Amino acid sequence: MRITRRLEFDAGHRIPYHDSQCRHLHGHRYAVEVTVSGAVITTDHDPELGMVADFAGVKKVVNEVIVTPWDHAFLAYAADRPILDFLSSIPGHRTVVFDAPPTAEHLALTAFRLLADAFGNAYGSRLRLEKVRLYETPNCWADALAEDL
Repeated sequence: MRITRRLEFDAGHRIPYHDSQCRHLHGHRYAVEVTVSGAVITTDHDPELGMVADFAGVKKVVNEVIVTPWDHAFLAYAADRPILDFLSSIPGHRTVVFDAPPTAEHLALTAFRLLADAFGNAYGSRLRLEKVRLYETPNCWADALAEDL
């Protein structure tokens, strides 16, 4: 059985070598959908009886690992020195640095890697992370699956 939890956050980025407007500083209302799988709990009196996992527990993990660190941050590429120099001049600015340009594809893969570890720590082998879908806009998204790693 699979369940999915969706959360949203706001962040800025730029794709420095892109041939269109995306090379400029801009922001998005991102959405992330996290799909996990597992057996439906059948243990009598278990608080999660009838569930794969409580959606609140899934939300807690995604918030801690992705939403809280990335929300209202600038998602920057480590090789984009002019932007990193500029952002470091702003006291207290929240910047998250990635080893590749922060495209929807790279963000989805990064989120998958981070969440796979986090769900393993929180749930052991009881839950398996199946998919992370990261929406850059309502019409554009990237899916990261275990086989993509």
